[in-house]
Amino acid sequence: MRKMSTSSPEAVKKLLENMQSDLRSLSLECRKKFPPVKEAAESGIVKVKTIAARNADILAALKENSSEVVQPLLMGCGTKEPKIAQLCLSAIQRLMSHEVVSEGAAGNIINMLWQLMENGLEELKLLQTVLVLLTTNTVVHDDVLAKAIVLCFRLHFTKDNITNNTAAATVRQVVTVVFERMDAEDEQYKDNDSHPPIVQGNSNRRTISTLRPCAKDAYMLFQDLCQLVNADAPYWLVGMTEMTRTFGLELLESVLNDFPRVFLQHQEFSFLLKERVCPLVIKLFSPNIKFRQGTNTPSSPTPVEKPYFPICMRLLRVVSVLIKHFYSLLVTECEIFLSLLVKFLDGDKPQWLRAVAVECIHRLCIQPQLLRSFCQSYDMKPHSTKVFRDIVNALGSFIQSLFITPSTGNNPISNTQTGTSGGSGPSTAQNGAGMSATVGLTPQPAFEYRGTWIPILNTSVQGTSKAAYLELLDKVEPPTIPDGYAMSVAFGCLLDLVRGITAMIEAELDSEEIASQPVIAKQAAEVQPSEQQEKLAASEKGAVSRAVWEEMVGACWCGLLAALSLLLDASTDETASENILKAEMTMASLCGKLSLITPRDAFITAICKASLPPHYALTVLNSSSSGFHKTYSIQGQSVQMISPSSDSHQQVVAVGQPLTSQHQGTVMLTAKNIQCMRTLLNLAHCHGSVLGTSWQLVLATLQHLVWILGLKPASGGALKPGRAVEGPSTVLTTAVMSDLPVISNILSRLFESSQYLDDVSLHHLINALCSLSTEAMDMAFWNNKEPSLFAVAKLLETGLVNMHRIEILWRPLTGHLLEVCQHPNARMREMGAEAVTALIKAGLSFKHDPPLSQNQRLQLLLLNPLKELSNIVHPDIRQKQLECVLQILQNEGDSLGPGWPLVLGVIEAIRNDQGESLIRTAFQCLQLVVTDFLPTMPSTCLQIVVDVAGSFGLQNQELNISLTSIGLLWNISDYFFQRGEIIEKELDKEEALLQKQAEEKGVPLNRPFHPAPPFDCLWLCLYSKLGELCVDPRPAVRKSGGQTLFSTVGAHGTLLQHPTWHTVLWKVLFPLLDRVRESSTTADKEKIESGGGNILIHHSRDTAEKQWAETWVLTLAGVARIFNTRRYLLQPLGDFSKAWDVLLNHIQSAALSKNSEVSLAALKSCQEILQIVTPVKECDKPEGLSGVNMPVFVGPLIPPGPPRALSRTDSLGERLGRYNGAEVNAAADEIEDSALWWAAWSTWYKIGSESTKPPTTCDKLFFIPSQPFLTALVQIFPALYQHIKLGFSMEDLKKLGVILHGAVSVPISSDASPFILPSYTEAVLTSLQEAVLIALDVLQKAICVGPEDMQIMYPAIFDQLLSFVEFSCKAPTYGKLETKNIANAKFNQAEWVALNYVPFAEKSLEVVVDLYQKTACHKAVVNEKVLQKIIKTLRIPLNLKYACPSETTWKMAVSSLLKVLSIGLPVARQHASSRKFDTMWPELANTFEDFLFTKSTPPDNLSIQEFEKNENIDVEVVQLISTDILPYANFIPKEFVGQIMTMLNKGSIHSQSTSFTEAEIDIRMREEFSKVCFETLLQFSFSNKVSTPQEGYISRMALSVLLKRSQDVLHRYIEDERLSGRCPLPRQRVTEIVFVLKAISTLMDSLKKTKPENVDTNTWSQVIALYPTLVECITCTSSEVCSALKEALVPFKDFLQPPVAKVQNGES
Repeated sequence: MRKMSTSSPEAVKKLLENMQSDLRSLSLECRKKFPPVKEAAESGIVKVKTIAARNADILAALKENSSEVVQPLLMGCGTKEPKIAQLCLSAIQRLMSHEVVSEGAAGNIINMLWQLMENGLEELKLLQTVLVLLTTNTVVHDDVLAKAIVLCFRLHFTKDNITNNTAAATVRQVVTVVFERMDAEDEQYKDNDSHPPIVQGNSNRRTISTLRPCAKDAYMLFQDLCQLVNADAPYWLVGMTEMTRTFGLELLESVLNDFPRVFLQHQEFSFLLKERVCPLVIKLFSPNIKFRQGTNTPSSPTPVEKPYFPICMRLLRVVSVLIKHFYSLLVTECEIFLSLLVKFLDGDKPQWLRAVAVECIHRLCIQPQLLRSFCQSYDMKPHSTKVFRDIVNALGSFIQSLFITPSTGNNPISNTQTGTSGGSGPSTAQNGAGMSATVGLTPQPAFEYRGTWIPILNTSVQGTSKAAYLELLDKVEPPTIPDGYAMSVAFGCLLDLVRGITAMIEAELDSEEIASQPVIAKQAAEVQPSEQQEKLAASEKGAVSRAVWEEMVGACWCGLLAALSLLLDASTDETASENILKAEMTMASLCGKLSLITPRDAFITAICKASLPPHYALTVLNSSSSGFHKTYSIQGQSVQMISPSSDSHQQVVAVGQPLTSQHQGTVMLTAKNIQCMRTLLNLAHCHGSVLGTSWQLVLATLQHLVWILGLKPASGGALKPGRAVEGPSTVLTTAVMSDLPVISNILSRLFESSQYLDDVSLHHLINALCSLSTEAMDMAFWNNKEPSLFAVAKLLETGLVNMHRIEILWRPLTGHLLEVCQHPNARMREMGAEAVTALIKAGLSFKHDPPLSQNQRLQLLLLNPLKELSNIVHPDIRQKQLECVLQILQNEGDSLGPGWPLVLGVIEAIRNDQGESLIRTAFQCLQLVVTDFLPTMPSTCLQIVVDVAGSFGLQNQELNISLTSIGLLWNISDYFFQRGEIIEKELDKEEALLQKQAEEKGVPLNRPFHPAPPFDCLWLCLYSKLGELCVDPRPAVRKSGGQTLFSTVGAHGTLLQHPTWHTVLWKVLFPLLDRVRESSTTADKEKIESGGGNILIHHSRDTAEKQWAETWVLTLAGVARIFNTRRYLLQPLGDFSKAWDVLLNHIQSAALSKNSEVSLAALKSCQEILQIVTPVKECDKPEGLSGVNMPVFVGPLIPPGPPRALSRTDSLGERLGRYNGAEVNAAADEIEDSALWWAAWSTWYKIGSESTKPPTTCDKLFFIPSQPFLTALVQIFPALYQHIKLGFSMEDLKKLGVILHGAVSVPISSDASPFILPSYTEAVLTSLQEAVLIALDVLQKAICVGPEDMQIMYPAIFDQLLSFVEFSCKAPTYGKLETKNIANAKFNQAEWVALNYVPFAEKSLEVVVDLYQKTACHKAVVNEKVLQKIIKTLRIPLNLKYACPSETTWKMAVSSLLKVLSIGLPVARQHASSRKFDTMWPELANTFEDFLFTKSTPPDNLSIQEFEKNENIDVEVVQLISTDILPYANFIPKEFVGQIMTMLNKGSIHSQSTSFTEAEIDIRMREEFSKVCFETLLQFSFSNKVSTPQEGYISRMALSVLLKRSQDVLHRYIEDERLSGRCPLPRQRVTEIVFVLKAISTLMDSLKKTKPENVDTNTWSQVIALYPTLVECITCTSSEVCSALKEALVPFKDFLQPPVAKVQNGES
């Protein structure tokens, strides 16, 4: 602008005029005194005119000639005349202002001014001139400029105040001009300037070659300023005489503040800053650093310089400028400065110093970007001072120290209000009574803490720093700091710090979010590579800045929190409290946004603690979050966050009950508590999304406040004011009363607004409510006080308002409510159950999008908690659950669809221990489902219905429900039957779907009974459920279940696919049999007294074992029946034989069970599956079989049930034919497969061998099978044999023999014997014995008609029968069991009785004889020495004779022996040469011997007729010997014949026993027998027809025996006679001797008749030797003997012959 105005033609014209006028004036003034000046002036006028006339550009010409033009004026100044000088100076100024002064002229002017200055003339005008000269143009440079500046400085130090001040202002302006010139110069060269070289260091302080002119001036000036402040000589400002530090510092500050660009752009200047300014500042600070207030004895020998206010304050100003502008250049130096600042806040520094330092810090606090830089440069660098943290902490400590430390008196101006004591920690305060305020005025806002009262002054507007003391540049002495000033500034610092940081970070966060949104939107499309790079760069940048933010918050939060909490505690002003709470809330929110959990929670904890009454906070917040009662370390001091101070000086507005487990008194809430509570609500409402886990703190606090204020939950979860249930009711002031509805409303709105939270935050809210509720639960555990239902109510409220996204919170929400439902406190769990059921019902009725019918997953999710309630034992909860189920069934029953399984699961979940009423309610639900909803539910759920009905059958609380549910199962099976096709279609469709899914996943389809078609699976589930009921512990249920199972299989089994029968067998029937078997074998044998109530139990069912036996019988019979009736279905299945084996195995284990009922039933089942027909009754028995009794079976074999699939057409004849060994054509469904029959045989054998195995010990408990059982067992064999006879081997026969023998050996229990035997006196066969004989009969008939190789079995059959024959004499033993004879048994005692085996043995003997007659000549019979065995067996009864148990036995034995011998001897003779019978002969001889000369005596009561009969039997035997044996002596071994002879001999002169009375002796002597013996003996002694040497031998032997015998008897008789004297010998001795004598006479007759050559000499000599003996007898006295002797002696006459010479010769 100036250029335009000064160069316009008018302006130039005016300038010329003015110049001429000035020169004229000058010449006039100097006319007299200073002629040279006058001349110069006049020539000047001429010069000006000339220039004006000649030049177009007048100004340029003037400037060129300016030295000349200016000359007169300079001379005028040189006159030192004030008036002239003033005139000249004004003229010079005019020239300057038109910029027509050249560089030379300017130099001259400056020199002239210097002279004036030295003369002290026109000082103000001088200053003005310099200023004009320097500001209007840039011609003054270098030394000239320096001189001008020095001139100004010199004028600043005059005696004149005005001059001084003007000079100071001029200096300031000049310094500014120098730097402005440099700025302009930089601007001018900005474009074409290449970057200057880097300055290494400046050794030459005089010049700087790298700088342009203006810059050089500025550089030299700044350098000298530093020199001057440092009290050193300047390099450039030559001629300086004096200087003050304060002025220097002010100049430095103004340059630094006004021209930061210069220093930042020019490295030379930066270098100055680093090398000169910073060290200077640090040096000047030292007195302040070293000074300690109150240290009287300095630690160093030199006295410590006191801090000087003007310098110190200016230094701080410089520092704040340095930090503000050059922070980036001076990182290290700033660190030092900041640390110093922090140190100045120490309590031992003067108050003014601390105040100024706080102001300085405030300046920093309102520059968040700067704070951020600190954080980046220091706090985030390793090994660096944490400067930012230290600043904040220092502020905190400073505030604390104001409360704690009273000012010490070492301060020259200690007239400030001192004497403050205090503590530390967050506290509650509010305007109220008890303030130290002037009476009648509104109380002044202040902080009060433990007696220390500090007013709050309004120091500055938020966000600006108005420093009172940093601006006191005119003060030399330290100012007086008003009370509360430092506190107020520090308080402002804190608030601005929080505001600045949060505003900055949040703005950056928002912009970052906005930046990241489009990227997210584009992610669906293809992202370009460049975009991706940008995105990466952005994300990296974001990460960096986030780290900075986190570090900033991390660095400052501890200090902030400690300070703010303390201030909040001390605050008595609502506005201050509001500001503090707002700051805490803002910080909490910021930490939340940055996910800094600990600080966020700490701030929230502080607000929470402030909301609650003093000391209350500890119990709640420390229990809910133990981590927050921390000690924060601030600048080495330990600052503990303690509870609010107890000296309550606030207005109490409410009194209420604390929510604690112990009974405590009341607690009081102040207005500040309510204010904090509102902040808390505000925080939750506005910043809910960042609260995260600290929801817990917030809600815990709210819960306690709500409790103290007496708010109670109403329906839907909202809280309404209500009276406390116990203790004094809550006392509220009217102010709070009006607040309550508002608070309640805000609370509800808070939870309603949860619908706007994002999912994660919502989860945090839910989690917090859950843990709150958990605490309330824990508290309610131990006492019966009313529980706090706040959390449960709010969970319900939150759930209801978030129903549109219920899925994401459903699990945690209901999961927790379910825990509440398990609580022991009834009120609490009731609220939990109400909440759960309300949510479920609301969820089901809510109009979801998509609707529930299309969102199966959601429906199941909603119903799931209903199912979970089933795990809770409390009946009241279950009642609510079932009521909910009923409501759901009634309202949503038709649309439940996929939810059915869950609902049914709930009904099913009722357990036994839950009492009848619950079971009844649940059962009603089930009945409702079965009657109304079966058609509406998916067919896939039918299986679950079956399961549920089954489980009600299995519950044991209510027998009637069990039985009814079995009825329901029958109804369900009918429903399946009726709607079979529809169900089948549905299930098949579903199956196809599932199959497809399974294939896609590559997993096998997993459902029960899988391979079977789904409809069949349904049936199988029904069957298996009934199967479970068949093993219920209660007999009635088992019976009902079993009948229903076998009836359904019978009635509806035809619906099953053929392969499914396989599953029915293996998955239902056989497992059932297994379980029944298992239970039966382990059942208790204890007697059950009564069946509950007064029901009596029959003795056959009075133990669990017997009751299980009934079940076993029922089950086995049912399965056997199915095998029988459905064999046409089962047989084609692949593994029928395996099933057959399993069934046989079950029959076997049942048959071998220790229960006679079960074992007998097992055999009946066996008969049924083998399809052995029920035998005919007695009356139908055909006569032809009377020889061998038919078995009589007990009862009908086939239990009543469904009609049989195939009727049986066997006629009576066919049935009997089986027993008679005739081949029978099997009925159509007879088993043909021989393997099956052999399996049956093997089972039969195992049953037989096990059941008949005798006990090894005499154990009382040993189980002995019953007769009916054994009978049934043996009766099975004949039919079984028909099918296996082709392969029936010798081995099998032996096995059979063992069993038959064992069976017959089994004794019977004495209490059963009357039923087995009609009367023990009658000799009859028992049915078992009959059956055994029939079995053998069947066998032998089969052998008879069978092939040749079967006949080797004959001997075995003989063996078997013979072993039975032996029973006649020696009843079989059964192990070591003691048995009594049947005659001695007492029927009412539990003893074992041996049967009467005689009839059986005799019957067996008949069979033997009969069989031998048929088979004597069979090779096997011959080879196996059967005859010998028969003889050996018969020898036993024959030997016993009278000692036999039954008389008939030995008689029958004799007759049998005779019969057998009559057949066998011819055979033996035939085979004599083969020696096969060699061993038989001795046996036979012994048998004869044993029988004819028995050791047993006849019974005393034997009549004479009987005796004769018996003697006749003996005679028969001897006759057999004489007719069938002796005639064939040549085919018989010699020894045998010898034995026979000896025996006949013995018989012929038999000495009878001495026991007979004299009267009977004649008969008992068996004279007839003796006679026959003798005759036989004699007959064979002199047989004339000796055809073989063998026969001759027999007769010789017979004679020799006879003669020896006679000799012996005679000798003995003579001896006895002689000894007895007069006494006659006994009758029998006489008889004996008479016999002998008669025998001798008979022998003599025989010898005579025989040809002499037939008698050998030995015999003769024996006969002759008798003679002397006979002669000796003649002395005997008995007439009988004498007459017999006579007869015996007479024949000797034939031996009386004269001696033959030959003999004499021989003797001689």
